Amino acid sequence: MCQRNFEGFRERMKKNVLGVKIDDVNMDEAVSVVDKWLSNSEKHYIVTPNPEFLVTAKSDPEFKNILNNADLAIPDGAGLKFGGVKNTVAGTDLMENLSELASEKGYKIGLLGGRDGVAELCAKQLKNKYPKLAVKYALSGFVVPAKAGIHLNQKTWIPRTQVRDDRVDLLFVAFGHPKQEYWIAQNLDKLPVKVAMGVGGAFDYISGVVPRAPIWMRNLRVEWLYRLIVQPWRLKRQTSLLKYIWLLTQGAD
Repeated sequence: MCQRNFEGFRERMKKNVLGVKIDDVNMDEAVSVVDKWLSNSEKHYIVTPNPEFLVTAKSDPEFKNILNNADLAIPDGAGLKFGGVKNTVAGTDLMENLSELASEKGYKIGLLGGRDGVAELCAKQLKNKYPKLAVKYALSGFVVPAKAGIHLNQKTWIPRTQVRDDRVDLLFVAFGHPKQEYWIAQNLDKLPVKVAMGVGGAFDYISGVVPRAPIWMRNLRVEWLYRLIVQPWRLKRQTSLLKYIWLLTQGAD
């Protein structure tokens, strides 16, 4: 799919949910688009809007603008179906699929963020699953202000392995929303990457630090329920879903 064709396809598949433009694509379409991007030198970033993102965007115009300016906004959450979105592409699954693509085509990836040591564990699991995958670095433990990026100096950016060339094709950023989206938007122009993607808690799930819902629950689109069971502190966050539904009933945009 050439860039021109993708833009036309994207306009046809785009859905506006509470003022946020979401690309109503499936997994194969999302991976195909990123594969095309990786074959050129232009920079792109991916966001993973779900109902919680949309509630945040409702009260944060700058975050909303970052989402709407993304090159790809995948539909990450079954709740988006209430807003007319047909497909669901989980951010964790897309990260795994893109890692598989990278292993097959020789793309280099980097992992940035998450709790201390989790990025490294995530990289290890990905390497076990995809032995040919080139993980240039996996850095964790950063403290990121809500609306500012970490300072990209040599001390914080160069991997602990002291690899001289820190350029990667794919960068997965796990600072949590909206921090990771702000950070990517503010720093993409100076990052040595082709495609950057905010992945939230994906490192936790892929590393196995936090168990993921069984396949049958994911297929039924109730992974959120499993997360609530294993992480009861998420109950407060789940109120965003109720607010999201309320905003939809009010015809908000």
